[in-house]
Amino acid sequence: MMGARAVPAVLCALLCAVLAVPLAPSHAQERGFPHDVPFVPTAQLTVDEMLRLAGVTAKDFVIDLGSGDGRIVITAARKFGARGLGVDLDFNLVIQSEESARQAGVADRVQFLQQDLFKTDLSPASVITTYLLPGVMLKLRDRLLALKPGTRVVSHDFDLGDWKPDQTTSVRKNVYLWIVPAQVAGVWRTSIELPAAARKLDLEFTQRYQQVSAHGRLDGAPAMVWEARIAGERLSFVMTDADAGEGESALYFEGRVSGDVIEGEVTRGVGMQRRVAKWRAVRIKR
Repeated sequence: MMGARAVPAVLCALLCAVLAVPLAPSHAQERGFPHDVPFVPTAQLTVDEMLRLAGVTAKDFVIDLGSGDGRIVITAARKFGARGLGVDLDFNLVIQSEESARQAGVADRVQFLQQDLFKTDLSPASVITTYLLPGVMLKLRDRLLALKPGTRVVSHDFDLGDWKPDQTTSVRKNVYLWIVPAQVAGVWRTSIELPAAARKLDLEFTQRYQQVSAHGRLDGAPAMVWEARIAGERLSFVMTDADAGEGESALYFEGRVSGDVIEGEVTRGVGMQRRVAKWRAVRIKR
Protein backbone atom coordinates (compact mmCIF):
# COMPACT_ATOMS: atom_id res chain seq x y z
CA MET A 1 0.00 0.00 0.00
CA MET A 2 1.27 3.47 -0.91
CA GLY A 3 2.12 5.68 2.04
CA ALA A 4 0.39 9.03 2.55
CA ARG A 5 3.64 10.91 1.96
CA ALA A 6 4.07 9.23 -1.47
CA VAL A 7 0.80 10.63 -2.86
CA PRO A 8 2.02 14.24 -3.40
CA ALA A 9 5.08 12.94 -5.21
CA VAL A 10 2.91 10.86 -7.57
CA LEU A 11 0.58 13.80 -8.25
CA CYS A 12 3.57 16.00 -8.99
CA ALA A 13 4.94 13.45 -11.43
CA LEU A 14 1.57 13.20 -13.20
CA LEU A 15 1.26 16.98 -13.44
CA CYS A 16 4.73 17.26 -14.95
CA ALA A 17 3.88 14.58 -17.49
CA VAL A 18 0.71 16.42 -18.53
CA LEU A 19 2.53 19.72 -18.88
CA ALA A 20 5.17 18.05 -21.03
CA VAL A 21 2.57 17.00 -23.61
CA PRO A 22 1.81 19.81 -26.14
CA LEU A 23 -1.82 20.89 -26.19
CA ALA A 24 -3.79 19.59 -29.17
CA PRO A 25 -4.63 22.32 -31.67
CA SER A 26 -8.24 23.36 -32.17
CA HIS A 27 -10.13 22.25 -35.28
CA ALA A 28 -9.56 25.71 -36.76
CA GLN A 29 -5.83 25.50 -36.23
CA GLU A 30 -5.65 22.03 -37.75
CA ARG A 31 -7.29 23.34 -40.91
CA GLY A 32 -5.20 26.49 -41.06
CA PHE A 33 -8.17 28.82 -40.48
CA PRO A 34 -7.46 32.33 -39.17
CA HIS A 35 -8.21 33.28 -35.56
CA ASP A 36 -9.20 36.91 -36.16
CA VAL A 37 -12.99 36.37 -35.89
CA PRO A 38 -13.83 35.48 -32.26
CA PHE A 39 -17.37 34.45 -31.36
CA VAL A 40 -19.22 37.14 -29.43
CA PRO A 41 -23.03 36.72 -29.41
CA THR A 42 -25.13 39.58 -30.75
CA ALA A 43 -27.98 40.67 -28.48
CA GLN A 44 -31.39 39.68 -29.84
CA LEU A 45 -32.55 43.30 -29.90
CA THR A 46 -29.61 44.14 -32.16
CA VAL A 47 -30.31 41.12 -34.38
CA ASP A 48 -33.89 42.31 -34.85
CA GLU A 49 -32.68 45.83 -35.66
CA MET A 50 -30.15 44.58 -38.21
CA LEU A 51 -32.81 42.65 -40.10
CA ARG A 52 -35.36 45.47 -39.81
CA LEU A 53 -32.88 48.02 -41.16
CA ALA A 54 -32.03 45.72 -44.07
CA GLY A 55 -35.73 45.45 -44.90
CA VAL A 56 -35.67 41.64 -44.86
CA THR A 57 -38.78 39.91 -46.23
CA ALA A 58 -39.82 36.40 -47.18
CA LYS A 59 -38.32 37.02 -50.64
CA ASP A 60 -34.79 37.41 -49.26
CA PHE A 61 -31.86 35.03 -48.95
CA VAL A 62 -29.68 36.05 -46.01
CA ILE A 63 -26.04 34.99 -45.68
CA ASP A 64 -24.49 35.56 -42.25
CA LEU A 65 -20.68 35.61 -42.30
CA GLY A 66 -19.31 34.30 -39.03
CA SER A 67 -22.72 33.02 -37.95
CA GLY A 68 -21.76 31.86 -34.43
CA ASP A 69 -24.76 30.25 -32.76
CA GLY A 70 -26.94 30.95 -35.80
CA ARG A 71 -29.28 33.45 -34.22
CA ILE A 72 -29.26 35.97 -37.09
CA VAL A 73 -30.16 33.44 -39.80
CA ILE A 74 -32.69 31.72 -37.53
CA THR A 75 -34.34 35.05 -36.68
CA ALA A 76 -34.46 35.99 -40.37
CA ALA A 77 -36.38 32.77 -41.05
CA ARG A 78 -38.57 32.73 -37.94
CA LYS A 79 -39.58 36.43 -37.76
CA PHE A 80 -39.24 37.58 -41.38
CA GLY A 81 -39.92 34.40 -43.37
CA ALA A 82 -36.58 34.57 -45.22
CA ARG A 83 -34.27 31.74 -46.22
CA GLY A 84 -30.64 31.81 -45.21
CA LEU A 85 -27.16 30.41 -44.84
CA GLY A 86 -24.74 30.77 -41.95
CA VAL A 87 -21.03 30.04 -42.24
CA ASP A 88 -18.63 29.65 -39.35
CA LEU A 89 -15.24 28.04 -38.71
CA ASP A 90 -16.27 26.44 -35.41
CA PHE A 91 -17.73 22.97 -35.94
CA ASN A 92 -19.40 22.96 -32.51
CA LEU A 93 -21.17 26.26 -33.23
CA VAL A 94 -22.42 24.91 -36.55
CA ILE A 95 -23.90 21.85 -34.79
CA GLN A 96 -25.44 24.11 -32.13
CA SER A 97 -26.95 26.32 -34.87
CA GLU A 98 -28.49 23.34 -36.65
CA GLU A 99 -30.08 22.15 -33.41
CA SER A 100 -31.39 25.65 -32.64
CA ALA A 101 -32.92 25.83 -36.13
CA ARG A 102 -34.71 22.52 -35.55
CA GLN A 103 -36.05 23.75 -32.22
CA ALA A 104 -37.23 27.00 -33.85
CA GLY A 105 -39.00 25.06 -36.61
CA VAL A 106 -37.03 26.65 -39.45
CA ALA A 107 -34.56 23.88 -40.33
CA ASP A 108 -36.15 23.58 -43.78
CA ARG A 109 -35.32 27.23 -44.61
CA VAL A 110 -31.79 27.62 -43.23
CA GLN A 111 -28.44 25.90 -43.60
CA PHE A 112 -25.19 26.14 -41.65
CA LEU A 113 -21.75 25.27 -42.99
CA GLN A 114 -18.33 24.98 -41.38
CA GLN A 115 -16.55 27.10 -43.92
CA ASP A 116 -14.08 29.94 -44.44
CA LEU A 117 -16.13 33.07 -45.09
CA PHE A 118 -13.61 34.22 -47.70
CA LYS A 119 -14.29 31.05 -49.69
CA THR A 120 -18.07 31.36 -49.48
CA ASP A 121 -20.07 32.11 -52.62
CA LEU A 122 -21.94 35.32 -51.77
CA SER A 123 -23.78 35.67 -55.09
CA PRO A 124 -27.07 34.03 -53.96
CA ALA A 125 -27.51 36.61 -51.18
CA SER A 126 -29.89 39.53 -51.31
CA VAL A 127 -28.79 40.41 -47.76
CA ILE A 128 -25.36 39.93 -46.13
CA THR A 129 -25.08 40.22 -42.34
CA THR A 130 -21.83 40.53 -40.40
CA TYR A 131 -20.38 41.02 -36.95
CA LEU A 132 -16.71 40.97 -37.87
CA LEU A 133 -13.64 42.87 -36.75
CA PRO A 134 -12.50 45.93 -38.75
CA GLY A 135 -9.59 44.20 -40.49
CA VAL A 136 -11.84 41.42 -41.73
CA MET A 137 -14.46 43.92 -42.89
CA LEU A 138 -11.87 45.76 -44.99
CA LYS A 139 -10.70 42.49 -46.55
CA LEU A 140 -14.32 41.77 -47.50
CA ARG A 141 -15.08 45.21 -48.95
CA ASP A 142 -14.11 44.56 -52.57
CA ARG A 143 -16.08 41.30 -52.64
CA LEU A 144 -19.14 43.08 -51.27
CA LEU A 145 -18.85 45.90 -53.81
CA ALA A 146 -18.78 43.31 -56.60
CA LEU A 147 -22.14 41.82 -55.59
CA LYS A 148 -25.33 42.42 -57.55
CA PRO A 149 -26.44 46.07 -57.29
CA GLY A 150 -29.14 46.41 -54.68
CA THR A 151 -27.70 43.74 -52.38
CA ARG A 152 -27.99 44.98 -48.79
CA VAL A 153 -25.07 44.62 -46.37
CA VAL A 154 -25.75 45.14 -42.69
CA SER A 155 -23.13 45.12 -39.94
CA HIS A 156 -23.17 45.23 -36.17
CA ASP A 157 -20.61 47.64 -34.62
CA PHE A 158 -17.94 47.66 -37.36
CA ASP A 159 -17.99 49.60 -40.64
CA LEU A 160 -16.35 49.38 -44.06
CA GLY A 161 -13.81 52.17 -43.73
CA ASP A 162 -14.28 54.97 -46.25
CA TRP A 163 -17.29 53.25 -47.84
CA LYS A 164 -19.79 55.19 -45.78
CA PRO A 165 -23.09 53.49 -44.86
CA ASP A 166 -26.36 54.48 -46.51
CA GLN A 167 -28.10 54.31 -43.12
CA THR A 168 -27.09 53.97 -39.48
CA THR A 169 -29.10 53.23 -36.36
CA SER A 170 -27.97 53.07 -32.74
CA VAL A 171 -30.57 50.92 -30.98
CA ARG A 172 -28.36 49.62 -28.14
CA LYS A 173 -25.47 49.15 -30.58
CA ASN A 174 -24.45 50.79 -33.86
CA VAL A 175 -25.90 49.03 -36.90
CA TYR A 176 -24.79 50.02 -40.40
CA LEU A 177 -26.51 49.42 -43.74
CA TRP A 178 -24.95 49.63 -47.19
CA ILE A 179 -26.74 49.10 -50.49
CA VAL A 180 -24.35 47.79 -53.13
CA PRO A 181 -24.33 50.44 -55.90
CA ALA A 182 -24.28 49.78 -59.63
CA GLN A 183 -21.01 50.84 -61.24
CA VAL A 184 -21.72 53.84 -63.49
CA ALA A 185 -18.28 55.44 -63.81
CA GLY A 186 -17.38 56.18 -67.43
CA VAL A 187 -18.74 57.85 -70.55
CA TRP A 188 -22.30 57.17 -71.70
CA ARG A 189 -24.03 58.07 -74.95
CA THR A 190 -27.77 58.41 -75.46
CA SER A 191 -30.48 60.06 -77.48
CA ILE A 192 -33.77 61.26 -76.03
CA GLU A 193 -37.05 61.50 -77.93
CA LEU A 194 -38.32 64.65 -76.23
CA PRO A 195 -41.49 66.30 -77.51
CA ALA A 196 -40.79 68.20 -80.74
CA ALA A 197 -37.17 67.04 -81.04
CA ALA A 198 -34.69 64.24 -80.57
CA ARG A 199 -31.75 65.30 -78.40
CA LYS A 200 -28.26 63.81 -78.24
CA LEU A 201 -26.72 63.50 -74.81
CA ASP A 202 -23.24 62.50 -73.64
CA LEU A 203 -22.67 61.91 -69.95
CA GLU A 204 -19.52 61.26 -67.95
CA PHE A 205 -19.89 59.91 -64.42
CA THR A 206 -17.26 59.69 -61.72
CA GLN A 207 -17.98 57.44 -58.78
CA ARG A 208 -16.68 56.46 -55.36
CA TYR A 209 -18.88 53.82 -53.79
CA GLN A 210 -22.43 55.28 -53.85
CA GLN A 211 -21.21 58.86 -54.29
CA VAL A 212 -21.53 59.96 -57.94
CA SER A 213 -21.10 63.17 -59.88
CA ALA A 214 -21.48 63.93 -63.57
CA HIS A 215 -21.18 66.47 -66.32
CA GLY A 216 -22.80 66.32 -69.71
CA ARG A 217 -23.08 67.68 -73.23
CA LEU A 218 -26.54 68.16 -74.71
CA ASP A 219 -26.45 68.42 -78.51
CA GLY A 220 -22.73 69.16 -78.17
CA ALA A 221 -23.14 72.05 -75.73
CA PRO A 222 -22.02 71.77 -72.07
CA ALA A 223 -24.93 71.02 -69.73
CA MET A 224 -24.89 71.17 -65.95
CA VAL A 225 -25.83 67.99 -64.06
CA TRP A 226 -27.21 68.21 -60.53
CA GLU A 227 -28.32 65.85 -57.76
CA ALA A 228 -26.76 62.70 -59.23
CA ARG A 229 -27.62 59.74 -57.01
CA ILE A 230 -27.20 55.97 -57.21
CA ALA A 231 -29.15 53.60 -54.94
CA GLY A 232 -28.53 50.01 -55.87
CA GLU A 233 -29.34 49.80 -59.57
CA ARG A 234 -31.46 52.99 -59.59
CA LEU A 235 -29.85 56.17 -60.96
CA SER A 236 -31.29 59.67 -60.93
CA PHE A 237 -30.04 63.13 -61.83
CA VAL A 238 -31.22 66.53 -63.07
CA MET A 239 -29.83 68.29 -66.15
CA THR A 240 -30.41 71.85 -67.24
CA ASP A 241 -31.33 72.57 -70.87
CA ALA A 242 -30.14 76.04 -71.82
CA ASP A 243 -32.22 76.01 -75.04
CA ALA A 244 -35.54 75.34 -73.32
CA GLY A 245 -38.05 78.00 -72.50
CA GLU A 246 -38.55 79.45 -69.04
CA GLY A 247 -39.99 76.83 -66.69
CA GLU A 248 -38.88 73.91 -68.88
CA SER A 249 -35.11 74.11 -68.54
CA ALA A 250 -34.83 71.17 -66.09
CA LEU A 251 -34.76 67.56 -67.28
CA TYR A 252 -35.35 64.97 -64.55
CA PHE A 253 -33.76 61.61 -65.33
CA GLU A 254 -34.48 58.28 -63.64
CA GLY A 255 -33.19 54.95 -64.82
CA ARG A 256 -32.17 51.40 -64.04
CA VAL A 257 -28.54 50.40 -64.58
CA SER A 258 -27.90 46.96 -66.06
CA GLY A 259 -24.23 46.47 -66.85
CA ASP A 260 -23.36 48.89 -69.66
CA VAL A 261 -26.96 49.99 -70.32
CA ILE A 262 -29.23 52.45 -68.54
CA GLU A 263 -32.94 52.59 -69.37
CA GLY A 264 -35.61 54.78 -67.86
CA GLU A 265 -37.70 57.91 -68.12
CA VAL A 266 -36.88 61.59 -68.44
CA THR A 267 -39.36 64.25 -67.38
CA ARG A 268 -39.54 67.84 -68.58
CA GLY A 269 -41.59 70.32 -66.59
CA VAL A 270 -43.56 69.87 -63.38
CA GLY A 271 -47.17 69.57 -62.28
CA MET A 272 -49.78 69.68 -65.05
CA GLN A 273 -47.08 70.68 -67.57
CA ARG A 274 -45.10 67.52 -66.92
CA ARG A 275 -44.10 65.56 -70.04
CA VAL A 276 -42.37 62.18 -69.96
CA ALA A 277 -40.18 60.41 -72.51
CA LYS A 278 -38.09 57.25 -72.58
CA TRP A 279 -34.30 57.34 -72.58
CA ARG A 280 -31.61 54.73 -73.03
CA ALA A 281 -27.86 55.14 -72.58
CA VAL A 282 -24.96 52.87 -73.50
CA ARG A 283 -21.53 53.06 -71.87
CA ILE A 284 -18.87 53.67 -74.51
CA LYS A 285 -15.88 54.05 -72.21
CA ARG A 286 -15.05 52.95 -68.66
